[in-house]
Parts: sequence; structure tokens; C-alpha cells
Amino acid sequence: MGNPRHLRCTVLLILLILGLSLEVSAMEEDSRRSSYDAIFSFGDSFADTGNKPIAFAMNSVPVTVMRPPYGTTFFGHPTGRTTDGRVILDLVADGLGLPFVPPSLAPNSSFLHGANFAVAGATTLDAEFYHSRDIPGGGGKFPINTSLNVQMEWFESLKPSLCSNANGECKEFFGRSLFFVGEFGVNDYHLSLKKLTLQQIRSLVVPNVITTISTAIERLIVEHGARTVVVPGVIPSGCSPPVLTFFSDRAGPADYDSRTGCLKEINELGTHHNSLLKDALSELRARHHRHASIVYADFFSPIMEMVQSPREFGFRDEVLMVCCGGPGRYNYNDSVVCGDPDATPCENPSASLYFDGVHLTEAGYRHVADAWLSSIRSASAAARDNMECEENASILGSTQ
Repeated sequence: MGNPRHLRCTVLLILLILGLSLEVSAMEEDSRRSSYDAIFSFGDSFADTGNKPIAFAMNSVPVTVMRPPYGTTFFGHPTGRTTDGRVILDLVADGLGLPFVPPSLAPNSSFLHGANFAVAGATTLDAEFYHSRDIPGGGGKFPINTSLNVQMEWFESLKPSLCSNANGECKEFFGRSLFFVGEFGVNDYHLSLKKLTLQQIRSLVVPNVITTISTAIERLIVEHGARTVVVPGVIPSGCSPPVLTFFSDRAGPADYDSRTGCLKEINELGTHHNSLLKDALSELRARHHRHASIVYADFFSPIMEMVQSPREFGFRDEVLMVCCGGPGRYNYNDSVVCGDPDATPCENPSASLYFDGVHLTEAGYRHVADAWLSSIRSASAAARDNMECEENASILGSTQ
């Protein structure tokens, strides 16, 4: 038999290792445990988890998003998401330990853990703003009216089934929920680029977009009790394959960034929007800092990082080429869209940044989601600290 002393030491060492392992596992579980009970999302295709086919069918507009290769990377089948797998909202929900957020238009869905009102193609401004100005031209149905205001109306219509206002239940529930307002603005600008000059967009469209977003955020905080609101900025549209294709016979060599191949002035429109949005959020924080945490989510920088250094993120060098599309400089063609019989999908979507045009692959969304999760967790920690400070100040005040 072995030395009893050595045996005891070995047993103690094993117990110590097991204890440390259990402690690490518990810490990992705590980090995944959500500070929120639900997620409510407003936005466009970057957030849409399945509303597009329903909303478009209501307007007699056909879609290809319910055909392969959409959805095949993660779900194994199309889900209504305009990518090969999950969108940012899915990845954020998973990172926070919450279930995927169901599309609000889907029948027989449970909204106990939130609802997603985002619709692919949604504009910030009501459709009438564009139709009255014949934007984008041609007298078509786009944009259909799934604007931010319309989505807010859907939320308010759903609200009575979620909670009761009579005893403050709604404010308590929404206070424990995470709200996403956006991304909004990309569809407004992409549509406007087909009819207006950049200067007209900056002076007419951008201010209206910022005001509409700001008003919706304030409405969620004041009227509905939202305490954490995440507000994404816009993408660098000058790197977006559909925009690059649209301007391919209009732009000259000097219009492109020599390092990335992106259109400089179009990206400057995005930075202009994001700057004004951050200013508006600062004003909202000044008014509501005691009641709500407003988080700016940077959408622009993570995409630029991937465009500038594609190999670092596992993407091919031709980073502006779409994975699934038709004949064209960027494998993008308005007449042969992903899901069409003539479209050409790539074999490995995770090696591409762009999936079907403006939308990213799940691999691209992952990098954005990681950055947003970091911002959300920091805001949650800061909100908890502020709440503790207020409670302590209240206790001290009552004892004096």
C-alpha cells in the first residue's frame, strides 16, 4: 500500500482542484446570467428575426429570404433573417443568457422574454416622407410603411398583453428589459441616394432621422419606463456592395479610399449621422440620467476594422465581395439577388464579411456583437453602481 500521508495529500489536492473548477464554472455562469428579463427591439434588416416575409406578404411584395442559402449556417433552414445564420440581436441575447427574440408579427409566439418589431427595409421616417417626394423614384411600393413610428405603435398595441399599467407592473417589467432602438438610418439614406444629392440628404433627411430616433427613445423612457436603451449608429455605407455598385459608373478614382476601396463621401455621411446621434443621446442622458441608461452602440468602427484587416478576422482578401449574389464587380446584382435560382452562393460564408449585399454574414455580425455586449455590460455595471449610490444616499438622508 502507498504512504497514507501521500494519499491524504493527493485527495486534498484533488478536492482543491475540484473546488476551484466549480468556482470558475460558477463565475462563468454568473457572467452569462442576464441582468435583464426581456429584450425589445426596433430596427431594420440588421435586427429583423423574421418579420420581413410576413410584412412583405401583407403588402403583396415577394421575397427570396425564405429560400436557401439564408439561415443555413446556424439554423439549417431559412428563418426570415437576411443572413446565413444569426443577426447581432441573436448573438447579444445569447451572450446575455436570454432566448432569441421572436418576431412580433409571427403568430402564436410567446413574448414573455421580449419581442422584435424590426423589419427588413424599414425606414426611420414614415413612408409618406419618401413617397411624397418620389423617393427612390419609379412609383414603386418601397418603402413599405414599417417605419420607427409604426413599430412603436406595434409595441404599444402588444403592451396590454405583456403587463398591467394599473399597479405599475409595466414600468417594473420594462425597467428590467433591454431596449434596442436601431439600427435606423441606413435605409433612409440608401433610398435617398437614388434621388437626392449628398448635401440634400445631410440637410433634409439626416436631421429628421435623428429627431425621430431621439423622440422614440424619450417616449420609451418617459411613457413606458425603459431603463436601458441601446442605440446603434449606422454602418459605413461607402463600403456596402450595393452602394458601391450603384455608384460604379458615377464615381471617379479620387472618390475611393485607396486603402479600402470604399467611397469616402458616403462614409462621411455615416460619420455625420453618428456624430449627430451621439450629440442627441448626450442631451437625452442629461435629461434622464437618474432614470435610464442610454448606450451608444458603434456599428461603424467594427465593420471598418474588418474591411481594413480582413485576414485578422478570417475573411478573404476580396472583403467587399458578397457571398451570395449575381454577376457584377462585387458579386452583387440588383437583378439577381440571393435566393434567386441564378444566384451564386459561396461555399464558406464565414470567410466573407458581406452575405447578400448590405447585410453581413454571421461571422461579421459576431465581431460587432462582441463589441456591443461589452458596452451593454459596462452600462449595466454602471447602472447598478449608481442605483446602490442612490440607495445609500437615501438611507443616509433618512438617518440624519
